[in-house]
Parts: sequence; structure tokens; C-alpha cells
Amino acid sequence: MKKQFAYIKAGLLSLGVIFAATSCSDYLDKSEESDISATEPFKDFTNFQGFVEPLYNNIPLFDKGYWTNSFNWGDDEVTSANINYHMVYKIDQGDFWGWQSEFDGWGTGWLDRKDFQPRERDRFKKGLWPCAWWGIRQCNMGLENLELLTDATTEQRKAIEGQLLFFRGWFHFMLMQYFGGLPYIDEVMNANGQLTRPRLSYHECADKAAADLRRAADLLPIDWDKTSISIITNGNNQRRINKVMALAYLGKNYLWAASPLMNRESTGATTYNKEYAQKAADALGELLNLVETGQTQYELVDYANIADVFYSYGQNGRMPGSTEVIFRGPEWDPWQNTRYGLALQYVPTPYHPDGGGNNLSPCANYVSNYGMANGLPLDDPQSGWDKTHPWKGRDPRFYNDIVFDGCLITDNYQCELPNIELFTGGASRDVNTASRTGYALKKFLHKTCNRYDDGWGYSPQFTIGLSYLRLADVYLMYAEAASQATGTPTGKSSACSLSALDAINKIRTRAGVEEVNAKFTGNLDGFMSEVRRERAVELSFEGHRFNDLRRWMLIDKPEYANKTSVEFTRSGEFDKAHPENNAVSGFHEEVIVARSYSEKHYWLPLKKSDCNMSADFKQNPGW
Repeated sequence: MKKQFAYIKAGLLSLGVIFAATSCSDYLDKSEESDISATEPFKDFTNFQGFVEPLYNNIPLFDKGYWTNSFNWGDDEVTSANINYHMVYKIDQGDFWGWQSEFDGWGTGWLDRKDFQPRERDRFKKGLWPCAWWGIRQCNMGLENLELLTDATTEQRKAIEGQLLFFRGWFHFMLMQYFGGLPYIDEVMNANGQLTRPRLSYHECADKAAADLRRAADLLPIDWDKTSISIITNGNNQRRINKVMALAYLGKNYLWAASPLMNRESTGATTYNKEYAQKAADALGELLNLVETGQTQYELVDYANIADVFYSYGQNGRMPGSTEVIFRGPEWDPWQNTRYGLALQYVPTPYHPDGGGNNLSPCANYVSNYGMANGLPLDDPQSGWDKTHPWKGRDPRFYNDIVFDGCLITDNYQCELPNIELFTGGASRDVNTASRTGYALKKFLHKTCNRYDDGWGYSPQFTIGLSYLRLADVYLMYAEAASQATGTPTGKSSACSLSALDAINKIRTRAGVEEVNAKFTGNLDGFMSEVRRERAVELSFEGHRFNDLRRWMLIDKPEYANKTSVEFTRSGEFDKAHPENNAVSGFHEEVIVARSYSEKHYWLPLKKSDCNMSADFKQNPGW
């Protein structure tokens, strides 16, 4: 295998013909050592699909790529004070170099991994940086050999080309959102040649990704099971790249290009780019029109069943997602790494079976985004929020996602501490082994995930699986794009009957929250404050916040850079059955992590070895 700089230099890793990798065995029986001709992988649909399959295998698992994991790097959560190897700690220290494997001995940053192995199913060897460049090269090889696909129907040819175009656009987009404009590799480059392609502006790169994603959307079916593409995988095509996925990322790619940070990188302006916002609204509107008219297999899950989107319990390791998840990575062993990789990270002492340790706590300032059931933010004078009863009358998602003082987080009512103590000095407040902030997370956890119930064993199986993109995100992206494109919360795309306001209210109504109050719908700035807050709440702890704060150019502002705890004591009679009604005194926030950021922290630094290859491959500003 080439040294890592060859990922860029060659468009990526040089590779031989690949037959086995993911579910290729469904298509091909030959081993990769077989003596075959160079045209064999491309001659018919079965073989060509076998060539495409490794791309699915190289979607890195951001949520469960290591024994313990870190993927929320905004103001959303903080790690135990004695943990210094997680990427969230490095981000808090301003050490954005920490994304690179040479600076990350533990391998806990999912963006880069040592010993990259594209053909293996080992999640420890799948980082975004190597996977993307390898995948881009694989796509280019397939596209350049598409003319060899003679033994296939028109529908099959479209499916092959559509998948390759999608992955080429997707891998480029995933890199761009962290690093800015890059060379857009759209041909098979000589692995031994000199890199001569300069970095493009963000908009130039986004335009090329959009062309690939648009073409993919036009080629691909909505649902593979409703086509004659492949009988072999019928009934097992839920994760096959389809039209909906391509439209979703086309819209996301355009919205990111419209955002203040990306617009500044290309034009110097720190405002939204209306042209790109319109393109985003049109792509996302096209997708939502298909959903709203019942033409897809996707729909929002009833909020009573929202857990189905994130985890399964006692269902033989069934992967969660239901009808809401659009795009996710592979899962070869769904149960593997659910317990240690995610569940235990959110369980504080004394509920932690190993006595605590690597714990992640929701930051108090982030939890403040969860407003009231009446739809108003906590700091609104008419919200009704009261510091003496801080848990009362909140957005229903607060009770679903957040463990607060007095919550019952076990089925074993006879245990030593059935109601959690998260007040200042409580049994579950410890900077090293429990909550640093006065909150714990339960969004991804079944209530039996604790040492008293042991609800994460082999039986019943408990399986967490987070997605890259789900339908709720599409509605919220559309709300942002349509309002910015038109300059009004009531604006819409001609491709969709929903207005920006309709889209965000659909998500709120689903959760049982009142619609956006009229005081926020009279101007764009007020509406955007609610869009940002809605994204924080609905998509909480799913890995979106870091990129959102960066693209909005907010990550360096004190109110988002600092991380706080909530301090208080219990007051009055304690209600075990209804902890949301309990009174407290002395309720206030304290800064526990003060992050010192400058504008250089808007982008991650590129690898020095890659920048040294060519004067045109310039390092990001400030690094």
C-alpha cells in the first residue's frame, strides 16, 4: 500500500481489481486472487456491481468506529476531566491537528485511522480521509470503464453509473465540509505522477459535487425493490444508493455552499449566498415533494416510536432506523461495540457497571436549547420557564433525550439509588466518573442500560446505530434554505408546497411542541434563531453541531465556545414519581471549559505531508 500522501497524489490509493469486500459474495464467487482479465469486473451487471460494493464498505462509522467514540465536537457535550485522548478533548483544547492518525495514538477520531484497509470489514481501519480518497479513485475507475458494461439492461447501467456518481460527490462533500475547497478528482490519476491540481474554491468544488449528485439523482430509482435491477438482493436493498439519498445530499451540498463560512471562502461575503440557497431549496423541495405525496419509502416516525430511529432492544440486533433514516454506514456486527462504544459512555456512576470512567455529559448551555412545550425559548419573557422549577413544562424532547436530577433511570426500583442525583455534590456528579454538567444523556439508551438491569447483554440484544442523515434533517435544511433564498420565513421552493415555516413546524408538531411563535416569523433573523435552535434540539448529539456552528461562523463566539455545568440544590419535598415538578434553589450555570478559538478554527488543518507535495495544495489559513 502506498504511503498516506498517495491518497491525494493518486486521486487515491492505487488498487488492483476488487471482487470481495462487502456483500460482494451475493454477486461474485471469484476470489480477488483469481487470474482474470482487466475487463472481467466490468463486463456485466453482476460483476460490475461487485466492483461497486466496496464503496459501501468504506463509509466510515462515525458513531462506532473504535472501542470508545467521539463525534460531538461542538458545544453539545464534554468528556470526563481525566480523559485526554478523545477527539472532543482535543477540539476543546483547540488542537484541531488531533483529527490526524499520527497525532491520535488511540485512534478515537473517526476522520483518520491508521492501517487503512479498504477490503476489510474492520471498523477500526476506516477513517474518512483515507476512505474518501480511495473511494473517489474507485468511482473514477468504474466510470472510465462504464463503456465495457455491455451485458446489462438500461436500468442496470443507470444504477451502476448512479451509484458511482453519488459516491464520488458524497466523498468530496464530506471532505469539503471539514477542510474547504479541494482538488476535485474526476479521473483516474497516475499513482506515481505529480499532483498538479490546485485547490478549488469551495463553490467551485461544490458545483462539481452537485453535478455528480444531480446526475445520480436522475439515474437512480427511488426504491431498488420496485425495479428489475437485481433480483438477487430483493428485500435487502434498504441501504442501496437511491434517488432520495442523491437529492438529500445535493441539497445539503448546496446549503453548505450557501452558508456564511463557505460563502466567505469563495466570495469574501459573510452572509448567506442566495443563489446557492435557492438551489438547495429546490433540491430539498424536490425530495420533500416525493415524500409528501407518498412516492418514497421514507416518512417521519411517530414520536412515540422515536427510539426506533436510534436503537433496538430485544430484537435480535435489528438495526434501527425505521422509515426515517435515509443514509447510514455499514454494520457487519450490529451488536458489536454498542455497549462499550456508545452506551457506557453516557452512563454515570453509580449506574455504570465498571464504576464509571470514560463519560460524556451534555453541556448545560447546550441543554438550554431545549425550550418550553409552548414553543418558546427559555430566555423569552413569555416562555413561563422558572429557575426554581427548571424541568417543568419543557419541550417533550427534553424528557426523551436528557437525564436530569431525580429521573428514574432503572427498572430495578429496589436498587440503592433508583432516582439519579445530579444536584451539586450528588452521587452522579463527579468530574472523572459521572456527570460533569448536571445532566446525562438518554436519547440513545434503553432504560435498562445500567448495572442493575444489565439491559445491554447478549440477551436481550441492545443495538445502537446512528445515521449520517435522516428525514427530519431534510425538513430542517429545507426550512433554512427556503427562508434564506427568499428572505422570508414563509418562502418556499416551486418544487414543494411547504414553506420554510411549514417545514420546521412539521418537525415540532411531530414532537408535540407548539409551532414557531409569531414573534419569530416577522423577519429572517428572528426565524433563523429558531431554525438554529430547532436543529440543536431535533438533531442533538447526532454529530451535526460542530459543522453547523462552523458553517454559521459561530464556533468562536463565547456563547458557543464555552461549555457550562448547572449548579443547584434540591428544595422542598422531593417527588420521585414526577421529578419534573421538583423545586431547586441556587440554579445557575458555571463555565467548566473555556475554549479559546480564532478564525483559523473554522477549518481543520490539512496534513503537512500532503501540502508539501505541491505548492498549489495550500494549507488552511492560520495552520
